[in-house]
Amino acid sequence: MKKFISWNVNGLRACMQKGFMDFFNEVDADFFCLQETKMQQDQLNLELEGYYQYWNSAVKKGYSGTAVFTKEKPLSVTNGIGIEEHDQEGRVITLEFEDYFLVTVYTPNSKRELERLSYRMIWEDLFREYLKKLEQSKPVIVCGDLNVAHKEIDLKNPKSNHRNAGFTDEERERFSVLLNAGFIDTFRYFYPDLEDAYSWWSYMFHAREKNVGWRIDYFLVSKILEIKMQDALIHSSIMGSDHCPVELKINL
Repeated sequence: MKKFISWNVNGLRACMQKGFMDFFNEVDADFFCLQETKMQQDQLNLELEGYYQYWNSAVKKGYSGTAVFTKEKPLSVTNGIGIEEHDQEGRVITLEFEDYFLVTVYTPNSKRELERLSYRMIWEDLFREYLKKLEQSKPVIVCGDLNVAHKEIDLKNPKSNHRNAGFTDEERERFSVLLNAGFIDTFRYFYPDLEDAYSWWSYMFHAREKNVGWRIDYFLVSKILEIKMQDALIHSSIMGSDHCPVELKINL
């Protein structure tokens, strides 16, 4: 069985000061995916014995960025989705293995006043097309901060957040389209009715201690991998970021 972890660390250098390595060592994942690293690789001397490291940093310093640490050496590694105008922010890394692809993604935020919602819609369609193209050759595991709470059960206050970034009709509909294109939301597969299960909390209003959160971090898998899935977890007790790590256990 393989153990996958995904975590939006909201700045890896800051997270390192808040116990990142304690969790990293304790969880002993086969694959550890990061979003919002907010750094260039040379800004941190990170020695992770037994892991290969792959980074995709934004052109803009201190912004966005992804990384993957893996015990298994991939056949190939690709940064971005192959469209230059959408590959400036370090949002996607794809690792190819013999029987599947692993993709980590940090989906663009629609921002306040939804100023980036139209860009987000373009991104959603292009990213889905990218995944489906990969899937033509082998199954896909997708993880990361997808910046959307899919259903009302996935956030504490759905009524007051309707039309806010991450819970617009448009974003939720695009997520449904992605699932309908042949992907499984692994956490909801195992826990379809579990309430108060969140992966992100605002830093304001003591949101985390009150558990006023959103579930916006996911593992999605190609439908063909359904029979191989073992469990999906949310590590809500792990601090260090405004997000917590999420996990997938799967037989590969």
